[in-house]
Amino acid sequence: MQYQDELTAVLEAARRASELLRREYEAFAAIPDAPVSISTHADKASQELILAFLHEKFPSDALCAEESTPAFDKVTKLGPRTWVVDPIDGTRGFAKKVGQFSVMIGLLVDRKPVVGVVAEPAQHRFTYATLGGGCWSQTETTDWTQTETTEPARCRVSSRGLSELVLIQSWSKTGMSPKPVKALTPVKVIETYSGGVKLAAVARGEADVYANTYETFFDWDICAGHLLVTESGGTVTDLVGNAITYHNESFAQKNGLLATNGLIHAEAVKRLAG
Repeated sequence: MQYQDELTAVLEAARRASELLRREYEAFAAIPDAPVSISTHADKASQELILAFLHEKFPSDALCAEESTPAFDKVTKLGPRTWVVDPIDGTRGFAKKVGQFSVMIGLLVDRKPVVGVVAEPAQHRFTYATLGGGCWSQTETTDWTQTETTEPARCRVSSRGLSELVLIQSWSKTGMSPKPVKALTPVKVIETYSGGVKLAAVARGEADVYANTYETFFDWDICAGHLLVTESGGTVTDLVGNAITYHNESFAQKNGLLATNGLIHAEAVKRLAG
């Protein structure tokens, strides 16, 4: 399988980061009113671990990540092969201790996602994909003596249509109905922190649509999860139906993101434009 060595490495990096974050999570004092902008010492520790591991395995590759850390600030961030890392996606979910956070690691080759993993440490779950190799999910359980890993299960997007739509989104403020809810009128809304968790849920068929309507977000917020959805048979574009591009100025994404099961994608674009 193409990119097998990269997948093996990225899964190991995600496992090591997940172990670190579970330890930190258990010891962390919850911050019930954690702000959107919060960053913790665990973010940087996770990032340093991941980047060091990947840099040792693939020393010629560029490293693009959310946090600024002295050890890697001088390593090139753009290249034909670029690892894109969000060490804790959904830091508020970590800080509030609600279990809704993930580790996201993706590989771009010529600005296209070819490897992606979304690890959910609190759930001991990994959802991962390679270009042309499909999307897979597995869980791990650990006791005092050993770690047991389930057999990988192939991920498929749902076959639900608009009449039974399940939408996944960030937690909404009290009294607010975000635009995707108004436009798509889902029968069910799942609210969670972490774009990685949302994209993995679409890939596994647990939700049918995720619309990121933030004015600005960044490559590391979506890169790994993007590939999960497309390799599960879904569709990912910006909010008006154009292809997602990476390595834009400051790694910014300014046109939103729409990830769906594919069946409802064209209609979702139309409704969100209204």
